[in-house]
Amino acid sequence: MTIHVVLADDQDLVRAGIRALLARGAQEGGASGTLGDEPLEVVGEAVDGDDALRVVRRTRPDVVLMDLRMPGTDGVAATRAIRADPQLDGVRVLILTTFDDDADVLDAVRAGAAGYLLKDTPAEQLRGAVRTAAEGGNLLSPQIAPRLMEHVAALPSPAGDSDDGAGLDLSELTDREHEVLRAVAQGLTNAEIGATLHLSPATARTYVSRILHKLHARDRTELAILAHRAGLGPPEPRG
Repeated sequence: MTIHVVLADDQDLVRAGIRALLARGAQEGGASGTLGDEPLEVVGEAVDGDDALRVVRRTRPDVVLMDLRMPGTDGVAATRAIRADPQLDGVRVLILTTFDDDADVLDAVRAGAAGYLLKDTPAEQLRGAVRTAAEGGNLLSPQIAPRLMEHVAALPSPAGDSDDGAGLDLSELTDREHEVLRAVAQGLTNAEIGATLHLSPATARTYVSRILHKLHARDRTELAILAHRAGLGPPEPRG
């Protein structure tokens, strides 16, 4: 299955570079034919937030790679508009930016972004992030995830919300699922979890799905928040 992508960035050279990276991934994925290597196809480009909304409504992509700061309507406002449109319910937005300010990250997550990546993210990680988002996953750049989770974990839980992580029952999780949960808390993609824990990306994805079900979490971001509130640290290295 081909994953359709829209690029929203006001710089022509940046869009051209990302397009080339995704095209290379499509060639590699098509050659290997393995699970998790679905080809990526850019079906539209936009130069600002308003343009992005028009292009997304016309092309209905699986994933939007959205710059944060653009002339006129910025990436956060465009993300919020996309997520608020019921006709675009299946469209996932990944913020791709040079800015890693905590306030920007929080604004993007609150707007409904499925992830927040920096533009120096390695090519393979970027392609993996697009595929993870298309599968319904949420992810954050490893440079950002710990700071964001610590910030969110320090916030008071909503009134009446007892499932804040501190009292989270992890007894149903296997040892391997504990390891995967810790990795999710670090913002790792399925491919990165697989590489860290010596699993295939497909197996890592299965573990994440099981943990979501067992902990009644909506998505990977909520899993990461719960893990941090429960005091889980980074995964232990394996020999």
